[in-house]
Amino acid sequence: MEQDSMTHPVIDLKGLSVRFGARQILSNLEGELRGRSIGLLGPNGAGKTTLIHTLLGFHEPSSGTAHIFGRDISHEAKEIRALIGYMPERDAFIAKMSCVQFVRLMAELSGLPAEAALERAHEALFYVGLGEARYRTLDTYSLGMKQLAKLAQAIVHGPRLIILDEPTNGLDPPTRQRMIRLIREIRDGGRAHILLSSHLLRDVEECCEEILVLKDGRIATYCNLEEERRANLKFLEMEVRGGDGAFAEAIGKLGCEYALVGERRIKLVLNEGIEIADLYRIAQEQRVQIRRLNYKKDSLEDIFLKAME
Repeated sequence: MEQDSMTHPVIDLKGLSVRFGARQILSNLEGELRGRSIGLLGPNGAGKTTLIHTLLGFHEPSSGTAHIFGRDISHEAKEIRALIGYMPERDAFIAKMSCVQFVRLMAELSGLPAEAALERAHEALFYVGLGEARYRTLDTYSLGMKQLAKLAQAIVHGPRLIILDEPTNGLDPPTRQRMIRLIREIRDGGRAHILLSSHLLRDVEECCEEILVLKDGRIATYCNLEEERRANLKFLEMEVRGGDGAFAEAIGKLGCEYALVGERRIKLVLNEGIEIADLYRIAQEQRVQIRRLNYKKDSLEDIFLKAME
């Protein structure tokens, strides 16, 4: 898996467009997504679900295409489906079927032999925390249990890409925390990549490394959250007391760009090789007190709102 993931992007969008009749839903999507966990964001009607369904082979592209692990969605849909686990937003259960029977069925539909499918169904249900309830029929399950059952059927066949569409939708706080923990365990286990679509920015920020934001069927922005977090460590905001401007000038002599905001606040960018300790040393020399020092942090909300502008 790792070798193939290194040579091919997880998802490679190549001018992908989708049209329903006269309505353009997706327009010329381009980009490579290679992260272990990819967040898909956008307002209602942005095209998130259409993109997911197109990657799964439910919709034909009107132009362009996409590749998943190097396989073309237009010509290798059957091979791709064996590689993907899908947790839909809406329930799609057979109500009077027991959960273990349902997950076994989904495993068989994904290509596992019957005996292996049953064994994996038990394993998947214990993994998500439904082991004790696996023989109950699905119509007796609570909302949270149904979400966990959907996750179990998405992972039961050992897919290489797991697509999660609103996995925490409607969950109470404890069940949401369990779902987030499971998603992060899957991500950190290294056995599968994750594409997580959610309207909850907090979920995406807690689980994802890469972010793709759609707006009106187009890519509004793409960013690598890990790179953003590393970059944020270079930007500082300080509140100082004392001195007559010599402290800021001394910071400038280190080669750092800075800006004064009023008499007491300084914004600066740390150059390579300059440490926080250097700032405190200069403050001591200039008889200045650093009363507050914060890293400037672009939150996912900031990134999302900028993309919507």
